[in-house]
Amino acid sequence: MNDGGASAPGFAATDGQTGVDAVQSELDAIVHQVLESYRADPRGKFVNKRFLPSREEIISILELFFQLFYPGYFGRQDLTDENLPYHVGGLVSTLRDKLARQIELCLCHAAECGAIVANCADEAKRLANRMLARIPELRKILITDAQAAMDGDPAASGLHEVILAYPGLLATTVYRIAHELSNLGVPLLPRIMTEWAHAKTGADIHPGATIGPSFFIDHATGVVVGETSHIGANVKLYQGVTLGALSHPKDENGRVIRATKRHPTVEDNVTIYANATVLGGTTTLGERTIVGGSVFLTRTVPPGSRVALKPPELNVKTGAASHEDWIPDYEI
Repeated sequence: MNDGGASAPGFAATDGQTGVDAVQSELDAIVHQVLESYRADPRGKFVNKRFLPSREEIISILELFFQLFYPGYFGRQDLTDENLPYHVGGLVSTLRDKLARQIELCLCHAAECGAIVANCADEAKRLANRMLARIPELRKILITDAQAAMDGDPAASGLHEVILAYPGLLATTVYRIAHELSNLGVPLLPRIMTEWAHAKTGADIHPGATIGPSFFIDHATGVVVGETSHIGANVKLYQGVTLGALSHPKDENGRVIRATKRHPTVEDNVTIYANATVLGGTTTLGERTIVGGSVFLTRTVPPGSRVALKPPELNVKTGAASHEDWIPDYEI
């Protein structure tokens, strides 16, 4: 008996199943297309391989370094002279295990990609121990960086503010850790560290760069320090400064030659103001040089130089000017 024209249960089930089948067929087609894209271009996939470092673990390693460099400011805050030795002992032990594991994964990853590595686990432990042995010297340098920020920024109320709040010191701290690991020959891990700091602070310092003590980045945002930059002691950079490559030399196949000095040398006691760009591996800023804001510089300048652009001409209107007089004539 028909109850008001409702569809028979059998037909409803069939229609519903047809809809499910159609959706599944569409999803299967998408999966097939994605897999085809992998086969067509194998770049950007990590399949059938075993070794890859953990970005999350690397960030946790940085946090442990911060606790060791600046005790009481990061991590545990109830430290005393009595419990400090036990606290530091626990941090060093944890850091050694975590660091050795991530170095091992980076070395094994490099070996899996064709590099020659004798024994990843043994080499990782050796490198981790060498890195930990550098902590006292690194901390000594980092305190000069913190003091440089305090001395160079009249807005700083004290070292507490610099250590807790300044993005330039955060970026510099991560750089100094990554630079040591880079010097030890650890692949991949140093760059993951500095790019994390880049994302956090806006300052992009390559771990291969060489930077002396008492280094201060004011405001941090937009600063770029290239891989082969050499920076002396007591150098101050403002926001937006670029120490970059003028050109990239290429081999006969058109590929960039990497083992060349591509970025500038900045000698001691140099100040570079906001948005200045200094390019070239043969470009040197002599000691005590001051580079003004927005300068574009591609040649060496001697010690004690003052480099600046001519002041732009300003058009200032006063009095009862019409509304149209105040509209700039821009072409974008």
